[in-house]
Amino acid sequence: MFSHSIIEKSTPLLLLLTLVTISVGGLVQIVPLFTIESTIEKVDGVRPYSPLELVGRNIYIREGCYVCHSQMVRPFRDEVERYGHYSLAAESMYDHPFQWGSKRTGPDLARIGGKYSNDWHVAHLINPQSVLPHSIMPSYGFLIDKELGQTDIDAHLRALRVVGVPYDDEMVAAAKQDLISQALPDADVDALLARYPKAVTGDFDGQPNRLTEMDALIAYLQMLGTLVDFDDYSTADLAQ
Repeated sequence: MFSHSIIEKSTPLLLLLTLVTISVGGLVQIVPLFTIESTIEKVDGVRPYSPLELVGRNIYIREGCYVCHSQMVRPFRDEVERYGHYSLAAESMYDHPFQWGSKRTGPDLARIGGKYSNDWHVAHLINPQSVLPHSIMPSYGFLIDKELGQTDIDAHLRALRVVGVPYDDEMVAAAKQDLISQALPDADVDALLARYPKAVTGDFDGQPNRLTEMDALIAYLQMLGTLVDFDDYSTADLAQ
């Protein structure tokens, strides 16, 4: 009978068998993925971020908002009752990187879009305690004073297209104008909405003559969880 002590006393043998074990385990997980068309179910309504939403998401990541706020409602009754429908994998299919997490200091933001007005978000970002007295969130009021400089947004869309985000040539060509138009209260946004359905448009930070980082961040927050019609996805699926 083979003695386990032989493996424990031989470093090369232990390393070899460890490598074999990891390789077999990895192949078992990876190989089946090549036999199916997609690992993510297609969901109606999911689309790439508009240029302004994308810049807002970059600011969200830059400021470390993901450290305290996850964007994944887990399929448990208490989570669904508090935050809304559990998260679908397809909702994050164009995220690089995605904002799912395992820790919350503040509430989950996967369904924050449309829950509060733009004015509420401005007040909350400038002075969180003014709307949530017990909040420990720091102020991000400086965002309202920072002009949004995104002359390379078209290059950003092209880069994301390389990793599979379906930005077409029209989206890339119109990226700079779409970035500006989404935050202008009187802009013609028909073409923008055709490219990015359900995008929230208009002045976000209360300064219609300026495009700021707060405009972009609020535009991003206001679309989270709004793209999918969750009436098509019953929470009875929790049992499956």
